[in-house]
Amino acid sequence: MIASPAHVWHGGFMCGRYVSTRSPEDLVQLFQVTDWRTEERLAPSWNVAPIDEVWAVLERGARGKRDGSSRGRQLRPLRWGLVPSWAKDVKAGARMINARVETVHEKPAFRREFLRHRCLLPADGFYEWQQVKDEATGKARKQPYFIHPEDDQVMALAGLYAYWRDRSVEQDDDPAAWLVTCTIITTEATDAAGRVHPRMPLVLTEDHYDAWLDPHHQDPDELRALLTQPAGGHLDARPVSPAVNSVRNNGPELVDEVQAVGGR
Repeated sequence: MIASPAHVWHGGFMCGRYVSTRSPEDLVQLFQVTDWRTEERLAPSWNVAPIDEVWAVLERGARGKRDGSSRGRQLRPLRWGLVPSWAKDVKAGARMINARVETVHEKPAFRREFLRHRCLLPADGFYEWQQVKDEATGKARKQPYFIHPEDDQVMALAGLYAYWRDRSVEQDDDPAAWLVTCTIITTEATDAAGRVHPRMPLVLTEDHYDAWLDPHHQDPDELRALLTQPAGGHLDARPVSPAVNSVRNNGPELVDEVQAVGGR
């Protein structure tokens, strides 16, 4: 896994950091997964950043030569930052961690995946940054907030995934020849999230999981109808330490509430 530069924080993105700490065993049960390779493990993360590997739930209609995976609902690690199949190299992924719901069905980088390769990205919550004035110094700064469901249930972030062929690997049926990456669909922020940042990840409700994941469901209008504004009064936002700005920091203390600088 390629690490993000330690000095770079991603508050400028619509959704550039999130939290994912549930065990794969829990996710298998929550999302009714039928196919998970028990040797695949990701450490709990309180500071998931672009180009990290993240858990994704997806469905395959049939076994394919790309990676040898079987049909059914899978839990598998994907790299965050979508690399389109036509990209010359993997660097494109760092710029494609988000896809706007308003245009995801028509943008060249996403429209094919919107019809064929949809996934869910489990999360405990996500971070957004609000520009505030530090009264002590008079300077502007970014105050991070952790935004999460009030009941602390797992969020199912709507996502897309894509396959990219590594031409340095000769055999097409070698799993190492294929990099699988993903992106998070974002929407206008509602509820507590809207008081912090104008955009947020789009969260699907459980009754939409099956239709969203079904690879045979390819009607763009019906798919867009699944992507309605989430939350409706059920999110909480609390100020957290700017330690989350550095990808080197990771631990449960990152979501602890602190005294906010300035105010919402």
